[in-house]
Amino acid sequence: MTLRDALGWLLVGAAALYALVAVPTGGELTTMINGSIYASYAILALSLALIWGYAGILSFGQAAFFGLAGYVYAVAGLNLESTPLAAVIAVAAAAGFAALLGYFMFWGRISDVYLGVITLTVSLILYRFINQTAGEEWTIGAAPLGGFNGIPSTPILAPPGHPDEPFLPEQIYVLAVGALLACYVICKLAMATRFGRAVVAIRENEGRAELLGYDTRRYKLGIFTLGGAIAGVGGVLFANSVFVSPNMFSLQTNGQVIIWVIVGGLGTFAGPVIGCFLLMALSTWLGSLDAGPGFAVLDPNLVMGVVLTLCVLGLRQGLLPTALALGERLLAKARGTRGRGAAELGQPAEERP
Repeated sequence: MTLRDALGWLLVGAAALYALVAVPTGGELTTMINGSIYASYAILALSLALIWGYAGILSFGQAAFFGLAGYVYAVAGLNLESTPLAAVIAVAAAAGFAALLGYFMFWGRISDVYLGVITLTVSLILYRFINQTAGEEWTIGAAPLGGFNGIPSTPILAPPGHPDEPFLPEQIYVLAVGALLACYVICKLAMATRFGRAVVAIRENEGRAELLGYDTRRYKLGIFTLGGAIAGVGGVLFANSVFVSPNMFSLQTNGQVIIWVIVGGLGTFAGPVIGCFLLMALSTWLGSLDAGPGFAVLDPNLVMGVVLTLCVLGLRQGLLPTALALGERLLAKARGTRGRGAAELGQPAEERP
């Protein structure tokens, strides 16, 4: 394990410990709810970081799996007595839909640009369709789809066998943070396997990987399906943090997740999570500023655009890779300075105090 990997695990562990122990102890209810929303969006960003940063598959419509899982969970939860079973069905539905969509794209040899357009189109089709489901005729069992109003009656997760004892917001928060940590570990472990190394090799040179005997379509389908499942986990948690609505499929959601990955650092897992938390916190803070009735000090979307532009121009690798590279440079410089000082004293560098 390299120094950078060890530092990354240390930072992730410290952040998880703080989020799981310190925040629930002294946090307010609003902080818990916002933290659950941030964690669910961070899982969505993590899913795109996996398929784009490591597999080279740019999905402009990753929110399709996020929103689909949320709606499936809400519908299944209202029709079944077990919300944990509904959650499993929702994640499986997101993974299955990703596998079906990926099969047609990868076996059809769709290129990267067209693949991004197709995923975005699918997400916007779902957004448009869900918006038109207002009315009594759009009811699945006991679950009305609600059109643009969504499903405010989305059930909250409850322990198995205790459907009448739903989790409190504090418990949903802990569950969301724990799920984010689990998804991060799954992504890291997946990329450390032979499968993960093959996926990276396909990203670097797909033609050469095929000449070496790899069926690139299967590997790309596998990683795309895993990304859809992870996005589905985020959708289920978001449904438990607020409620499901067509905005889960919207162009804004799809655009934001791309911004989070770019700003945090493409090719990393912790970077997009950090980017998501920072930009979501910035957007929330800007939205809380009031310049008078009906006016806002700054448009959060405008600020997000400015931040993206500055990161693309000034921090092309993203926040986390740039910070790590700067830290390594400073560390190397400090070691070099101490080495020269030891040499001037006539001592070997290894024996310096």
